[in-house]
Amino acid sequence: MGVAVAQRVHAAAVVYARGDVARWLARPRSRGTPPVTRRFWSPGRVNLIGEHTDYVGGLVLPAAIELGLHVEGDATEGPRSTFRSDVPGVERYVAAVEGELAALGRPPVAFQGDITSTLPVGAGVSSSAALEVAIAVALCAVADFQLEPLELAGAAQRAEHRATGVPCGILDQAAIILGRAGHAILLDTGTLEHRSVPLPPSIAIVIVDSGVTRKLADTGYRTRRSELEEALAGARTPKHERRLRHFETENARVREVAAALEHDPPDLHRLGDLFREGHDSLRNDFEVSIPELDLLVDLAYDHGAYAARMTGGGFGGSIVALADASSARGVANAIRDDYIARTGISAAAYVTAAGDGAREL
Repeated sequence: MGVAVAQRVHAAAVVYARGDVARWLARPRSRGTPPVTRRFWSPGRVNLIGEHTDYVGGLVLPAAIELGLHVEGDATEGPRSTFRSDVPGVERYVAAVEGELAALGRPPVAFQGDITSTLPVGAGVSSSAALEVAIAVALCAVADFQLEPLELAGAAQRAEHRATGVPCGILDQAAIILGRAGHAILLDTGTLEHRSVPLPPSIAIVIVDSGVTRKLADTGYRTRRSELEEALAGARTPKHERRLRHFETENARVREVAAALEHDPPDLHRLGDLFREGHDSLRNDFEVSIPELDLLVDLAYDHGAYAARMTGGGFGGSIVALADASSARGVANAIRDDYIARTGISAAAYVTAAGDGAREL
């Protein structure tokens, strides 16, 4: 690890240690104890605001959710870890995570166990990042190998690069590790400074999957990142100006959404305006939305959601909406049913809440 990276990791660790979510991700055990089944949890995440900004050091406001992955198993003899799962391509994720952890000094202790999931794949709720973090937390635990949370997030991010070729930022892995029940995480991806932002208990998180699946490796994600990086470096074609406008206004929206949530009482009307502005920017300036996501956002407002926008990398996937907790299931079902009636596309709706991050159970 280079000096600059080491300094950055050390700084991130200090920030985290002073935060309100510091904890061990795995409790140490004696190597001499009898084999037992150990259980681990890794949630999905939903990004409330701050899209396509994390790979260039922007602001984001994600939350871990109550959908996710369970891992059960323990250390085993032999050179190779085995994570049995229905998740496609799990072997390449295991190899990528093992490689990144080995580079940080993890002892070569193999793991054998099973993964079960309640996360939809390709829906924009970070199923791949949840998988990487689940594998990483289990591997660290059985090897009694302890990393600071943001150092673990960085290793999982690099494993994503290695396993998929997608040049993602650290948003997903950090949200999954730093998650705190009842809170979103305001994260500056440039400095890795972060803090918890309380979510009103009267509000539920609604996720509606458009049924249009995508793999970011096969979409324009890489192109959009390159265009934004070129814009930040000074390129000024009309296209680059649109990409830069999204980045600058999205950072401002993240700050405003956090302020609206922390207002007493929370400013739900302003949240609705900011989410709508964010979606419009992703559609018009960053050009990552699709008609199906646009329709879902419109339907969410029509059926009484306080706020709604597309979430995730775009080109398919899901929307996130905020709705009154007492009526959220009805709102979610109405959005889904209206969408299916209009498009003929099978869709799914989930009502969830902000949950705690990855950990040993």
